[in-house]
Amino acid sequence: MNAPTPGPSETSLAIPIGVILTCKQPTNAWADPVWRASGVMLDIPPGPEWRELAQGEGFTQYLTTRAQLELFRKETEAYIANIESREPALYIVLRESESEDAPMEVHLVTASPFEAQDYMDSSEETVERVSMPAPLMEMIEAFIAEHHVEEKFRKRKRDEVDLTEEKFGKEPIFVTRQRMKGNGREQ
Repeated sequence: MNAPTPGPSETSLAIPIGVILTCKQPTNAWADPVWRASGVMLDIPPGPEWRELAQGEGFTQYLTTRAQLELFRKETEAYIANIESREPALYIVLRESESEDAPMEVHLVTASPFEAQDYMDSSEETVERVSMPAPLMEMIEAFIAEHHVEEKFRKRKRDEVDLTEEKFGKEPIFVTRQRMKGNGREQ
């Protein structure tokens, strides 16, 4: 297995990931092929960055090895939500590639369901949910144990308001009439 590498600071971790993409050929001659992320691989075999893994009736599977899963200390709350869910997952963000060698590009691999949701709101990317391998779940749990800090809930205090202060439009009508009479305005 490829070893995780420390990130730009001690509070992040980068794990090399191989992403398995499946290309399904359409049955309609006018439709485009459909690309989906179908899994991840931690033990990446040596070879080119983009390679064919398998082929079957109407589909081809490819492995792209350029992706990394980056974990950040500030996002441990999101990782906890993912790990404690019924089916922990990785989220793969795909974009169409400009390169002719690889028709799809893995833009991001994340374990944060909150970050994945941000990409789901865009129409330019495709977000795929794939199951998380057990060894990767153990790495994420170790990262959480090392970096998670429970934040205490702090209730916001309201500003003190002087209720005796008169405000525009809040004066009772009878007080306004008496004041207006005293100034000679009301007849």
